[in-house]
Amino acid sequence: MSRESGGRTAGAGTDGRAADNTAPRAAMRAGSGGTSPETATGANKCFVCGPDNPIGLHLTFRLEDGVCVSEFTPGENHQGYPGVIHGGMLYSALDDVMANWLYLRGARAYTAKCEIRYRTPAREGEKLELVGRQTARKRKLVEMEGIAKRASDGEVVAIANATFVVIDDEEFVGVVGG
Repeated sequence: MSRESGGRTAGAGTDGRAADNTAPRAAMRAGSGGTSPETATGANKCFVCGPDNPIGLHLTFRLEDGVCVSEFTPGENHQGYPGVIHGGMLYSALDDVMANWLYLRGARAYTAKCEIRYRTPAREGEKLELVGRQTARKRKLVEMEGIAKRASDGEVVAIANATFVVIDDEEFVGVVGG
């Protein structure tokens, strides 16, 4: 989350200009009694992007040239085997970069299924670039792709392909509140 902007994410629109995060906020406010989407969705405690999660990754997401991007530099607490980052950490970061492609456009969605292919180990302290994009859509089902690359050399570390189910604001508030 960009603490300066007070939002969950910051970004640029598909035309390269800064994305307007007020549309998703306004839509959520209208359906949830004036609360922000962070409050209405519980996103402040999200393990990947929640600013109020003391053990979270605290990743921020933005739109650039039609894709959602973020950076992740895993630390020693993110390991599986010594010196190698746990695959679940990579999955979590990729799941969120794909989900935030939708979120930054005002859509709420759940991951219905995901397949991930690990190509090479990620190491502690090496910066990873995350990219999420839509590959197809049919009604409420959105096919997404997430890629994690090493920032130093561009080598692909992992690729995820997922299906998300888009839900409406009213349904989402009911699930969170119920």
